[in-house]
Amino acid sequence: QVQLVESGGGLVQAGGSLRLSCAASGRTWIMYVMGWFRQAPGKQRELVATITSSGNAYYADSAKGRFTISRDGATNTVYLQMNSLKPEDTAVYYCAAKRIALSVTSRDYDYWGQGTQVTVSS
Repeated sequence: QVQLVESGGGLVQAGGSLRLSCAASGRTWIMYVMGWFRQAPGKQRELVATITSSGNAYYADSAKGRFTISRDGATNTVYLQMNSLKPEDTAVYYCAAKRIALSVTSRDYDYWGQGTQVTVSS
């Protein structure tokens, strides 16, 4: 069992930065693939970035060059550093976990946090 708690969302102006954190609990969380997804009003949930237990990362095209996903085994935390934010990045951001293989599909993830709101003003 893995429990996930996100934090770090908020209101920021376009061009600004935010760092989201996801605190994970559970004995084997370090073995899980961790992902950040987002969902804007009226839209489907979409992958932002995902990272394997060995640190291999995958980014959605919209995140490449602006966002960085990382994980810290010492603190059981996964981060999403978001730079050069745009109004279209406004969404609820969710942390998610799954076993074994990297996936870009939300339905493949077994555990989810409650989400944190990110709002980017123009």
